[in-house]
Amino acid sequence: MICLSPRVTYFLPYIRVILSPLMRYIGDEVFILGRCPMDENDFAEETWGGPDYRRPEEIGPSEIRQALSSLELFNDDPFLRMQALNLDVVDGFIIRLEYGVLQKLIDQEATPIPEVAFLLAQSQMWIFAAYELMRTWRQRAKDIIKWTDNGGLEAKLQEYEKNIGFPHFGRELRAAQIKHVLTDPAIIDKVKSDLRLTHMLFARIQAVRVSIAKHEVSGQKNSIALMPGYARINKWCGALDFDLEGGAYSLGDISRRDIADGIRTLMTVDSPPTPDELREFDAFMRGPSTAGPIL
Repeated sequence: MICLSPRVTYFLPYIRVILSPLMRYIGDEVFILGRCPMDENDFAEETWGGPDYRRPEEIGPSEIRQALSSLELFNDDPFLRMQALNLDVVDGFIIRLEYGVLQKLIDQEATPIPEVAFLLAQSQMWIFAAYELMRTWRQRAKDIIKWTDNGGLEAKLQEYEKNIGFPHFGRELRAAQIKHVLTDPAIIDKVKSDLRLTHMLFARIQAVRVSIAKHEVSGQKNSIALMPGYARINKWCGALDFDLEGGAYSLGDISRRDIADGIRTLMTVDSPPTPDELREFDAFMRGPSTAGPIL
């Protein structure tokens, strides 16, 4: 059983007033709260036993592209692979920004406002790009499964192969993928497996994206996000931690670095989650049906 703690961040606006000397602001609408140890030795003691983030020099320059290219229907699409490479290129740039922010936080014992503002903008744009790329692939995978189940693959193939008066590489590519499935129906099993493999990661990306971009709580119609765009400096890697909001409860934190590392691990997972595990995860992400009092 997973127990959820009441949302502590509910009180942050009031803490901001009480502890204003310890806070720095970015504009009028978002603020970053960070506390820094007195020196690097204190920092090392506080971070011991934390998440095992790899240093930038330990990460391969194309791990994200390689991981996403291991997914069926992604690996044979050069345009999807190109976008995955873009994520890799910008990821390497942002990781160094994150560690630079962390170092300045240690050195200055205060939030480095200009650097954090730039990092916040870069982090949000990267998250949006990662979300859209994975959403695009997942929708294509779901469509292929649907057309297989309802017998519509042949009709779609004819649609994509129809002469429209000029060469269209995108349509030719989609037709080639359908032909591949028709030739080898076992591909559908791999597509279904890959959808399960990416389900949890994508759900978490979607949740933080909805909060930041739409100012809503993911999965809750007509909701209002508590503090969309609010983030804290992660003291282990310097990335900005965003709250995974579940209404009156917090479902944890997620950073751009967490998402990037989650993508990188896709090609190292032995097997996808089972349907029961996915149902339990989805129930967790929905949060309790009633919020209860904030203690």
